[in-house]
Formats: sequence, C-alpha cells, structure tokens
Amino acid sequence: MDLEQYGIKMWSEEKITSFQEKLLAWYDKEKRDLPWRHSNNPYHIWVSEIMLQQTRVDTVIPYYYRFLETFPTIESLANAQEEELLKVWEGLGYYSRVRNMQKAAQQIMEEYNGKFPDTMEEIQTLKGIGPYTAGAIASIAFNLPEPAVDGNLMRVISRLFEIGLDIGNPSNRKVFQAVAEKIISKERPGDFNQALMDLGSDIESPVTPHPEDSPVKEFSAAYLNGTMHLYPVKIPKKKPVPMKWQAFVIQNDKGQYLLEKNTYADLLSGFWHFPLIRDYTPTEQQLSLLDEIAEDLEDYPNKNIPLETQFESIYQLKIQKGKKLKGEVKHIFSHQKWEIELTKYQVQSYDEIEELSDRELRWVEAEEFYKMPFSKVQTKLWEHVSGQLENNK
Repeated sequence: MDLEQYGIKMWSEEKITSFQEKLLAWYDKEKRDLPWRHSNNPYHIWVSEIMLQQTRVDTVIPYYYRFLETFPTIESLANAQEEELLKVWEGLGYYSRVRNMQKAAQQIMEEYNGKFPDTMEEIQTLKGIGPYTAGAIASIAFNLPEPAVDGNLMRVISRLFEIGLDIGNPSNRKVFQAVAEKIISKERPGDFNQALMDLGSDIESPVTPHPEDSPVKEFSAAYLNGTMHLYPVKIPKKKPVPMKWQAFVIQNDKGQYLLEKNTYADLLSGFWHFPLIRDYTPTEQQLSLLDEIAEDLEDYPNKNIPLETQFESIYQLKIQKGKKLKGEVKHIFSHQKWEIELTKYQVQSYDEIEELSDRELRWVEAEEFYKMPFSKVQTKLWEHVSGQLENNK
C-alpha cells in the first residue's frame, strides 16, 4: 500500500528499529502482570482476547479463571451445554462472542483434529475470529509478525503519524494495518503488540491520557507538534434507538415465578427472563421523531391491543389486573436503549405450564435463580423486583 497517498511518511529502518527497542525496553520493565501473559497456549490467549473485547481487564480476570476451570480444553468447550456456557459467561455481555467460540472450538475439533491452527490464514477461518484477534493469537502464541489492530493500536498509531482518518470507519482499518506491518518487531511480535496495548490502555488512553510519560513520545508527531487532542479522529456513532417493554412478573400461589427461555435469534437468545412484550406506545424521544418510526408502528399489528390481552393470547395464561411497580429498568445495548416497566401479577398454580403455550416456560423459586443463565437485563429486572419486595416488608 502506498501510505503517502494518505499523508503518511514512513520512518527509516533505523528509526523503526529505535522505536521497537525503546517500546520493548519499557514493556519489559512496566508490563502489566496479567494471567494470560503467563502462557503461550493459543486456547488461553484466544479466550482472553475474546473476553477483552468491549470489556475492562479487571472485569475479565475472574471470568478468565472461571472459564478455563469449567472448560479447560478446546474439546470441553466444543461439547459444552448451552446453559452451562451462558452461565459461565453471564455478566460479560455480547453473548454472540461465546456462542461463536463454541462453534470455532467445534471447527477445530472437526477440521484440525483438536489442534489450534498456527497460521494467520487458518486462524481467521474460525468462527468469530477477525483480523485483530487472529493477529493477537498468531503473534503471541506462534511468534508470527502479525499486528493486532484494534482501537487502542489505531489511537496510538494515529498520533505517531498524525493520521486524520476516522478510526470508527472499518474501511480505514487497512491503512493502520499497513502502518503496523511496517513497524512491528519481527523478533518479538507478541510482546510488541502487547506493549502497544498497554501503551494505549494507560498512557494514551481515551480518557485522562498522560503522553508526557510515554516511552516513545519522541517518535509521536502529534506529541511533538502539540496536536494530541486532534487524534484519533472518530466520528460519533448514531445514538441507540429507544424501545419500551413491559415485563410480566408473575408469581403463582406457591411463590414461584414464571420464567421464559428465549429461543428466538435475538439479543436474549438462550437466556431465561420474565416474559417481555414490546410496548409500541411512542417514548418522548420517539414522539419527536414520529416520521422516522411511523413505518415501524404501522407494521406492528397489535399496537392498539392492551398488553395484558397480548400476554394472554401469546402465553395462554389468564392473568388478573396487576400492580405496576415503581420506576423502570433501563438497559443500553450498542444499538438499542430499552426502558422496561414492570407489573406484578398473582395467578393460580399451573403445574403443567409447558402445556399452556408453545413458549419454553418454567415456574422457578427465587432461591433457584442463581442456577439459571440470566442476561444482564433479567439481573436488573430481578434486582428491581427484589428491592421493592424488601422495602415493602
């Protein structure tokens, strides 16, 4: 790639070598002591890298230990039951990541005889592994000179060379990849990538950076030119779409709660939760955008049917007028913002609840909730319910 067309003047070989030496010397002295850095096992590195996507390091560490204790081998991950898999991952969010990991583990068992592939091309054939994760595994586990280009690395590189490309635009990633390929250490690629990770997560973090402490500040064009505040360039993403939901907190005369397993391919697939029905009454924010949501409302045939009536039709369970709980639960996904109202209902016991509806339903004691895989949404809902129950005692 001709980097000059993007206004990037590449360093001389001598300068690249000097940069590598100073960065690695700093890393040898200051690197973070992280559990996955005590191993070059590709499975362990893979687990850590997937967990670290959109998640803080201090949050990941206990999950990392628990995951490897539960699934110590690729084979055990490949053969895991879905509920056990989701329970181990519970709280990390982005559950498609762990589902993809299991599919990739099954690929490894079937296509590579259970041995983790050791080339960049083969690693990228695994489900859920993109260029960044493949680069991290290839460089750390197999010492291949492959960059691991993520937001941290792009932030650092954009300042080193004053690159004015939007790092949020996927089409620009190839430019940062090309620069990283030029400057990566061929002798210690894994350490080089991890050094840039440490540099980007602390000294050049997106919040409260302190570039004056950088071991390579003399190489940073943005630092030398006083333009650190201009890099990286990142155009803000669209705000999450607001959605209203009603949670049905239904308790029978035995004190058990009705839970549903979501078997649909959406955000909560595979998790147990209180029955949820979307409320298409526009939110205040949506009312100001009626033209944009008109089609959504028009396409929804039940928008004028009371939610209790919808519930009885869907779940084949008769409910009396419920008591609306105070407040609401809010949860933000990357592209949706849920506002959930909760209403509590009391019903007679239905021992054969699974025969009432084609949904997967179960009566569960509150004391048994800890055994079931809950999404963060359901955890928030139960905290809200149990908190009001405590206050009413």
